Amino acid sequence: MHQTLPRLQPSDFPALRRGALQTLQVNIGLRCNQACLHCHTNSNPHRREQMDAVTLELVLEVLRRRRLGTLDITGGAPEMHPGFRGLVTRARRLGVHVMDRCNLTILEEPGHEDLAGFLAGQGVEVIASLPCYTEDNVDSQRGAGVFRRSMDALRRLNALGYGRPGSGLTLNLVYNPLGPSLPPGQEELERQYKQRLREDHDVEFNQLYTLCNMPIKRFGSTLISRGQFADYVNTLKQAHNAANLDEVMCRSLVSVDWRGRLYDCDFNQMLELPLVNGDSRPLHLADLLKDDLRDRHIRVCDHCYGCTAGQGSSCGGALN
Repeated sequence: MHQTLPRLQPSDFPALRRGALQTLQVNIGLRCNQACLHCHTNSNPHRREQMDAVTLELVLEVLRRRRLGTLDITGGAPEMHPGFRGLVTRARRLGVHVMDRCNLTILEEPGHEDLAGFLAGQGVEVIASLPCYTEDNVDSQRGAGVFRRSMDALRRLNALGYGRPGSGLTLNLVYNPLGPSLPPGQEELERQYKQRLREDHDVEFNQLYTLCNMPIKRFGSTLISRGQFADYVNTLKQAHNAANLDEVMCRSLVSVDWRGRLYDCDFNQMLELPLVNGDSRPLHLADLLKDDLRDRHIRVCDHCYGCTAGQGSSCGGALN
């Protein structure tokens, strides 16, 4: 696989500092039941890296000590981690809002038949990746049969109340382009998604988030192989919108890898650009017990333009 970091440095991306910490985003493992072309984590069924029990306990202690409002759980397919349900249950007892970054097809895997019911019972917000509303496009990016299984999973969630008015169960979908281009406007694309999924598949959801593909890991390596890397990064730079800088996720979120190391965002985590202290030691979850990271410089490279291009792009979708 081609290395992307050397092509993203040095960078002229504007300097940023961290603000108040609100969200702990935790990657609890890289094992996944899928191996998608656009995946920036290189997750697949053969990965075995996963957070140990001691670090899971530390996640809960940081949530408690820092009084954080949101736990954003990601992977891989985070639900494949044997400690996933315990982490969710105990975080909810603390009054923490829990988000599950779900690929949908995991809900249809053997041994996970009751997963949707568990998520509903805990009031977990489901953020589900669905890169298009057509079968051909989804299957070309994620594998044969993924679209059909995703529709089955969405209907299962709908039956439990997810995406239904007044249920209190939030189901948001995530769109990303199929190739090296910017996503279209989020509001209009959401309207199209809702119409097509309702009419064609009897599926409902709350919001659509549009995300840029980041030129890192599997997607970035593919761009290099096709001779498209520099052009795509230039596309992101040309679409830079300075108004998005105040809202980028790295100002209020910290990303945690399966070992407990801290990063400004999930993308920096995949590039192995950790938060460090004065002697260049990578910071760990344990450091959050005594330091909230406020006003620290954010580590930036050219991939950061993916968060500020056009309408902006973050884990919560468009920024404006």
